[in-house]
Parts: sequence; structure tokens; C-alpha cells
Amino acid sequence: MNAGRFAPSPSADLHIGNLRTAVLAWLFARSTRRRFVMRVEDLDDRTSADIATRQLADLAAIGVTWDGPAEWQSEHAQRYDDVIASLESRGLLYECYCSRRDIAQAPRAPHAPQGAYPGTCRDLSDAQRRQRRAETGRPPALRLRTDTFTYTVEDLLHGRYTGIVDDFVVRRGDGVAAYNLAVVVDDAAQRIDQVVRGDDLLASSPRQAYLARLLGYPEPTYAHVPLVLNEDGARLAKRDGAVTLAEIGVERALGQIAGSLGWPTATDLEALLAVFDPARLPRQPWIYRPA
Repeated sequence: MNAGRFAPSPSADLHIGNLRTAVLAWLFARSTRRRFVMRVEDLDDRTSADIATRQLADLAAIGVTWDGPAEWQSEHAQRYDDVIASLESRGLLYECYCSRRDIAQAPRAPHAPQGAYPGTCRDLSDAQRRQRRAETGRPPALRLRTDTFTYTVEDLLHGRYTGIVDDFVVRRGDGVAAYNLAVVVDDAAQRIDQVVRGDDLLASSPRQAYLARLLGYPEPTYAHVPLVLNEDGARLAKRDGAVTLAEIGVERALGQIAGSLGWPTATDLEALLAVFDPARLPRQPWIYRPA
């Protein structure tokens, strides 16, 4: 049975915007009779197991349920290594020695999309790679050798979206799988065919869908939902006042989330599920006012 999912990164406590996205992911999955799975994306060294525990407790407190135990990315290094080895055996990866500064300052071909990796290390010879390794003194990242500049995905809220597909990183210089690879491999392993998340991640979907196709995985259905912003129109942050569940309280947080979706009388997630209609979802960001 296929599934939807929520995949928080435990670098900070969930705020009301994160909780709202989790609720929407749950509603999309349950309303389409999918399983719903939880995945802790803890590959970044800024994440914390204690924060992850609090995140899972907050999600359970507001009524988000998931099937089976939460899965932790840090437990699946071999899964990613196997896929990277497969891509490497197909000649689809190359070493990259560029820093972020190198990339920002590199010249770009006229046809290259703005923001795309310029291909600096794509066609280095063995001698040039040895020289770059000696110059930088750091292990290389691995990039995917793509055959397109753009890719189009279908999104339930945004329609057809075409975005950049450059030679993106699949393994960081520290040997850890990069986000764009890990999320695709995990979704396939967990049979996730519905991805609901914040629309700040819409631009990453073409890269991920392209990689899924390259690996022979089915492309998921996407729904990128509007973010929650503060009164200045910026992304919600701790400085904006009462934004975490501990500060807001479960009942009030649920009321705020339900109201933001157009169902102010719903008092729990089952009540929201009974009236949930994706066609009625707001298409604009929710401006959060703690008071």
C-alpha cells in the first residue's frame, strides 16, 4: 500500500507552520486512504535526537498519527551508498572540488539556467582532478552527470512546474548522502507516492523527480502548500513570539491551523478530515499573528 509522509529535520522545535504542514500532509494521505509514515531527516550534523523526540511528541499531541515506527535517515547509510555505487558504475557521477564561493564566482554558459551548477569539474582529466585535490586539501563531493537543464513535475496546487536540473550533489565531501538523493531513495524504499510539503521546496522537486526516473522509481504526486509567514512577510521564526506548541497549547494551535485552512469549527484532526477538500485550500501564505 502506498503512502504519504512527513519528514521533519530535527534542528529546531517545530513551529506552528511546520505543524500546519504536517497536518496537511496527514489530511492528504488519510483522505486518499494512503498509509502515513514519519521520517526523521537527521543526516545534517546540526540535528539533535532530543529535538527529534520533542518533534514527534508534538506531532502526536496534535493528533498526527503514523503507521509503523518513525524511520531515521541516519540508520540507512548503506541504502544510500548502494544507490551511489550503482550511479557510479553507470558513469553518472563525477568528483567536484568547488566551494560555494567557487560556484558563485564561476562563469556560466549563456544557455545555463540561473542558479545552476556551472559544470566546473564535470570534464576534468585525471591529472586535473589530482591537482584540484592537492590544491583544495579536502575530499570531493560527488555530483550527478545530468543530461538536461530542466524537468517538469505535476503539482496538485501549482499545476505543471518546470525547474532547474543541474549537476547536483548526491554525496557531500564528508561522505554523507546529500538531501536530494536521500529523500528520493527513502521515498522509494517506503513506497511513498504522495509528497506534501512547504512550497519553499517546490524548486527542488524537478531534481528529485529526474533522479527518481533515472533510478527507475515511480515519480510521486506532489502538493506544495503555502508557507506560514510573519506579519513582515518573512518566514516564521522564534523571534515572532509564541510559535511552538509548548507556547501555544494544543487546543489553540489546532484552532489556529483549522481556521487558517478555512474550517474554524474543526476541533481535532478527525473533524478536519471529515471536511477536507484540497480544492478549497488557500493558495496564499498564512500570515501568522500570535495574539
